[in-house]
Amino acid sequence: MPYRPRLSNAQCAPTFTVEARDEHGVAVPTSIATERPLTIYVDKREIVTLMTLGAAPEALAIGYLRNQRLVDNIEEIVAVQVDWEVGAVAVTTRNGLADLDGRMQKRTVTTGCGQGTVFGALMDDIENIHLRDDVRLSEATYYQLIDNVRRYDTIYKAAGAVHGCALAHGSEILMFVEDVGRHNAVDAIAGRMWLDAIDGSDKVFYTTGRLTSEMVIKCAQMQIPILVSRSGLTQMGYDIATKTGITMIGRATGKHYLLFTGAHRFVK
Repeated sequence: MPYRPRLSNAQCAPTFTVEARDEHGVAVPTSIATERPLTIYVDKREIVTLMTLGAAPEALAIGYLRNQRLVDNIEEIVAVQVDWEVGAVAVTTRNGLADLDGRMQKRTVTTGCGQGTVFGALMDDIENIHLRDDVRLSEATYYQLIDNVRRYDTIYKAAGAVHGCALAHGSEILMFVEDVGRHNAVDAIAGRMWLDAIDGSDKVFYTTGRLTSEMVIKCAQMQIPILVSRSGLTQMGYDIATKTGITMIGRATGKHYLLFTGAHRFVK
């Protein structure tokens, strides 16, 4: 069994019902997405406050620390405990975080929704990222993946106002996470991958959000070679995907897609 820190089980209902009136003036019970502040504390030190649905708060906290490169492996984390009464998650580490002050001093403003800043220089180690080149995604498998995503029972169908991310092996969806920000969703998946000891090197990552530099870097750090988005991309996202060798597919809706980088992994 993979190592797992002590975890609370504090997920919240991701939607609640309010009454709205339609264009005819008729009262309609309507599901809307929840949004809660969750402040991450590491060894009693405040790190960041995220706005979240609260569906996977422990995985979100772990994935955030992983993707911000504040924690190098899951064994460094002893416990993750969420308390919604105070809107906080307490992360206890084994030996503390090395040079936390130095890491927190260097921040880059990003386009991330729901977060907005990242710690450290996430691009410093791009040259050291090496993704598998023997992984292939056929066009038929891609179409099946998109269809599986469409058929998934999601919060977005009920309430809208959220982003979704999926980790897939071929067309099989291994996990699907939604949150108010696309970075929360990708961080929650990163946390679950650590908790379940899932290797990303042969996986596909799907997101409803745009492919910015930070989204591409996070997937590369998780060693995921193929990145698919329902949305578009930024120039910096494109440049980083080219440098890291990620296969990046955007505007993925129905039978339409645009293959931007890493064409050698895509079998038409």
